[in-house]
Amino acid sequence: MAGPDTPTAPVPRAEPLVRLYEEPGLHRWSLPPTLAALYGGDLGFSEPCLYANFVASLDGVVALGPEYPSSGSTISQREPADRFVMGLLRACADAVLIGAGTLRASPRHRWTPEHVYPAAAADFALLRCRRHRAIGPELVVVTASGILPAEHPALETGALIATTTHGARRLTGHLPPTCTILPLGDGQALRIPGVLDTLRARGHTTILSEAGPRMVGQLVGDGILNELFLTLSPVLAGRASTTRHGLIAGLELLPKRHEPADLISVRSRASYLFLRYRLPHRPPAAGDGDHQGLI
Repeated sequence: MAGPDTPTAPVPRAEPLVRLYEEPGLHRWSLPPTLAALYGGDLGFSEPCLYANFVASLDGVVALGPEYPSSGSTISQREPADRFVMGLLRACADAVLIGAGTLRASPRHRWTPEHVYPAAAADFALLRCRRHRAIGPELVVVTASGILPAEHPALETGALIATTTHGARRLTGHLPPTCTILPLGDGQALRIPGVLDTLRARGHTTILSEAGPRMVGQLVGDGILNELFLTLSPVLAGRASTTRHGLIAGLELLPKRHEPADLISVRSRASYLFLRYRLPHRPPAAGDGDHQGLI
């Protein structure tokens, strides 16, 4: 996730991104002029599309460890351009998908475009209006156990909770009335493809994942992640005794399994790089089944 915690001070205005490379023929929507100027051109997705957004240090760290919750902003150094891209990707989405761990790690956050970059709130709203979308993307929280902080402000404003039958029983009567509980199975784990099928049945054709490395590992393991947006922050995080994940956790790929990605866009702002990759659709390989459930 690209640093979703609430800023302690007003977010400075972002400087425009410089487009260094873009694959010809990418699907484009016509962004409002202010958004297009800041992003360095238009942005769009062929639908349906599931895309993820991360910020990483130069040495590949995306999370500083459990003792540093919501550490993405530390890695991004609160770069306004990164926060703008986060907001823009949310504004393009019908739904924002997170896990319960991400919700707990960001106790004050709301997964809306204007929360992370308020200066463009009106333009984000205009983009959604032009695309005939709701005011904001639907927040989808995935939890097999049903253990959630019911007082979280993001739940107060409304969310869809994808869970198991057991999780639904645990949550019933304990969440704000703005939340919808969606039981999706009787087992102890959830299959992410089933969650996505349900979201698409609700009309969500563009889905943004801001979940952590374990859920992304499941998306890659199932061959269903279409695109990856990666902000490369000019900082070194280091690793010693703390568990510091890269983009994927809970799934080993190399050397047995090769997952290629095509670089389709490169933008920059100062020493930051904003990379966009396309991942090929691939059915899960034999032996991937232990990565398809979410606890």
